[in-house]
Amino acid sequence: MMNTTIEHKQLQRTGYAIHYFASGQPGNPLIIFVHPAFADHRAFDYQLDYFAQHYRVITIDLLGHGLSRFNGGQDNLDSSAEHIRAIMDNEGYQRAHLVGVSIGALIAQYVTLLYPERIASLTALGGYNINADNQEVQKAQRDEALKWMLRALLSMNSFRRYVATSTVMKPAEQSPAVAFRLMHRLRIMLGAEPMHVAQYAKHWPMLYAVLRRSVMSNALRFARSHGFAAVACGHTHYAE
Repeated sequence: MMNTTIEHKQLQRTGYAIHYFASGQPGNPLIIFVHPAFADHRAFDYQLDYFAQHYRVITIDLLGHGLSRFNGGQDNLDSSAEHIRAIMDNEGYQRAHLVGVSIGALIAQYVTLLYPERIASLTALGGYNINADNQEVQKAQRDEALKWMLRALLSMNSFRRYVATSTVMKPAEQSPAVAFRLMHRLRIMLGAEPMHVAQYAKHWPMLYAVLRRSVMSNALRFARSHGFAAVACGHTHYAE
């Protein structure tokens, strides 16, 4: 149970608002947490009580997630870097510590590239180095994504079974985001209307469910094989 007082705020943009949540004493060093895909600001609920004692803490609902509803237009997740900078301006901070998880780690790195003078420190968890040459990984992901897309087109049951039996311990062989991006492009080629990632999550909720189940089962299997008595998940997408 959280004891921290949280203030709900909004960053207004044309046609939409980015919702963010502030806690801790104004004037303390600022730390901004950036959540994974398909999650929202609540991913960091269990961190607030500790960090709010020492920092001004901002958690965000990225565009298309949580309360930050996407209503069309040109902006997309790439706009998140500008949103974070603008939130810092709104809060009166020139510098912030950034912590990102999964896709949040990629966004946090992008913010650092665009506004290095505004970043006090960067912590990227569960992502990859966006500055590195990842051509081999990307090729492996594209090849695997093509298999996913073909299975999804031919049989959703086959697609579900394949996803469920694939191991999350091999990142190059796991590419749900790439697979769904290919499916998205195919839909557009066939004349379908563009669909935001949050809408894909609503239409295919099994994506999140299957991945979470796979992560948990692999974590338990690894823990048991190495004699651990407990497992603490450091990549939780929702506070549960």
